[in-house]
Amino acid sequence: MANAAENLAISPGESRATIASRAVAGGPDWQIAEIVCRAGPHDRPYEEKHSRMSISAVVGGSFRYRAEHGEALLYPGALLLGNAGTCFECGHDHGTGDRCIALHIEPALFDEVSASAAGSHRFRFTAAALPAMPELIPTLVGIEALTEMARPLAAESLVIRTVERVGETLSGGKLTRTKPARGDKHRIGSVLRHIETNAGQPLDLDQLAARANMSKYHFLRTFRRVTGVTPYQFVLNLRMRRAAVRLATSPDAVAAIAYDAGFGDLSTFNNRFRAVFGAAPTKFRHAHG
Repeated sequence: MANAAENLAISPGESRATIASRAVAGGPDWQIAEIVCRAGPHDRPYEEKHSRMSISAVVGGSFRYRAEHGEALLYPGALLLGNAGTCFECGHDHGTGDRCIALHIEPALFDEVSASAAGSHRFRFTAAALPAMPELIPTLVGIEALTEMARPLAAESLVIRTVERVGETLSGGKLTRTKPARGDKHRIGSVLRHIETNAGQPLDLDQLAARANMSKYHFLRTFRRVTGVTPYQFVLNLRMRRAAVRLATSPDAVAAIAYDAGFGDLSTFNNRFRAVFGAAPTKFRHAHG
């Protein structure tokens, strides 16, 4: 399994043709990539290097992973863990190929998140992998779903949440549940008004955090504490509600309503609308018009 194209350091004699990497989403301090490896039992194990902190969800196939902090058999549902700057080796002794969704996080962002989730800003992985665990299934589903339709605000929130969950699991810690300060509530209130005004426009975590004058992770945590949802969930709910009201009160085309609400394509809007309201937009309009 190749952790990302930027990390690739193939051993002599290994062919790059066995590994394909596709960028899914990314920002200045994080990246999500889909990695497909076609190596098998007759291929030499290959060595790579983690350039950033790495959490990779295995979604297909199995392989052997050996790193500074141990060795593990990786399989669907398991998480590969890698510390920045460390080398590792992968091998396919018993089958051909695998598919993983790799999350790469710059150490500075990882340190900020883990300071809360794991209780230390110097937290590093002490295990090669996490096994498939029921409590991690929603996170894994979210990661895999991003490969079909990557939404920047949702993707970055999920990267941070994944780091939290892994840090909590390995350290046995819990997120600190402190009440937001009055000043933080005021800042989040200002962001909420900004989102309301610009809900139909592209929004990202960097932009919203800058408006609140907070780091991205502090903003994400504070936003959840104040509103009970992530910024992406708030934006999605607002867009859905506005679209539903317009469907019920206007004759405008469904496509126009979807695009005006901030959805990039009609199929995504239709699928999400059906999931939220239990009916396709046209049926909803007939029932409420």
